[in-house]
Formats: sequence, structure tokens, C-alpha cells
Amino acid sequence: MSIEFLLTSFVVVLLPGTGVIYTLAIGLGRGFKASVAAALGCTFGIVPAALASVVGLAAVLHTSAVLFQVVKVMGVLYLFYMAWSIVRDTGAMSVTEKSNTEGYWRIAINGTLLNILNPKLSLFFLAFLPQFVPASATNTAASLLILAGVFMLMTFIVFVIYGAFAAITRDYVISRPTVLQWIRRLFAGTFGVLGLRLAFSER
Repeated sequence: MSIEFLLTSFVVVLLPGTGVIYTLAIGLGRGFKASVAAALGCTFGIVPAALASVVGLAAVLHTSAVLFQVVKVMGVLYLFYMAWSIVRDTGAMSVTEKSNTEGYWRIAINGTLLNILNPKLSLFFLAFLPQFVPASATNTAASLLILAGVFMLMTFIVFVIYGAFAAITRDYVISRPTVLQWIRRLFAGTFGVLGLRLAFSER
């Protein structure tokens, strides 16, 4: 495994995308443990895209305009749904003073769906992973799975750190309703923008 792969993966994981925004929102609204559930869900949501790149299904998604559009529309609608949930302060991303274990499964499932319903993720893996398979590799599929596993592990660790930072500021935000309102608007707007970007994206 090359240092180039590790550095590139690290930069990709650090970039604020849907998963990062979701984990930050959960950490801020529900606390650190809930943010870990969000990070775990977002990481698990990478599995279908990674497996698709290994078996070549991502290529099918790339060539099938209808399939791509179906998945994309579902992803767009789900992002808009998440934005609406934040605005209404309902669901897993609602801000509550209690940080109990209720809803952890729901948080993880939402994070998983965010990545599964993003067709760009499968295409990313299709283009990204093969570049780092050694020419001397005797089992390409195994090499791709190892690279995907490392990428997922890195994703989980970075997302947990993001969630921890968000959880640290939680008490400050909860005690200031005006700040909380603006942060809620920011997260809702970000999900809305991500939805629009996905809606107008090309393959």
C-alpha cells in the first residue's frame, strides 16, 4: 500500500461532504456517542460502492443513464428530507439536552442511506481505487478490497474526530438559542445545497 494512496484518501475523507456535515450535525445535536453512530453509519454506507467497484457494477451504473438518474433522484430527495428535518427540528438530528441511546440505530441507518443513495460514490471508487493496485498484484479483487477497507477505516476515524469536536461545543450551543437557530439553518442549508449539487451533477 503506497503512501500516495494514504495521503490521497486522507485528503478526500477530510473534505466536507455529506457524511461530514451529517456527523457534525449529529455530534452537535445529540452528543459524542450519537456522532459515533453517525460515523459508523456513513462508513457502512461506503460498502455497496466499494463492492460495486470491485465487481464492476459501478461501470454498469456509469453506462446506464436511467439507473444513474433513478439513484440520483432518490439521493436528492433524501438530502432535501434531511434538510427539512433539521428545519423542523425533528428526527435523529433534533437538538436535545439529553444524550441517551434512543435513536442510535436510526442515526446509523440515516448515515448509511446518505452514502448508498449517492451514485457519485460508486463512480468515485471505480476511478479511484484501481489507480493504486500494484501492477504486480496477483489478485486484483483482494487488493481492491484491502484498499477499500483502509479507506473505510480512515473515514470512520476522521468522522469520529469531527463528531467529537462538534460534541465539545454542544453545551455552548444549547445554552444559546440564537446560535442554535443559526447553526440549524446552516446545516439545513448545507444539505439543501448538497441536494442541488447532486441534482445538477453529471456522471
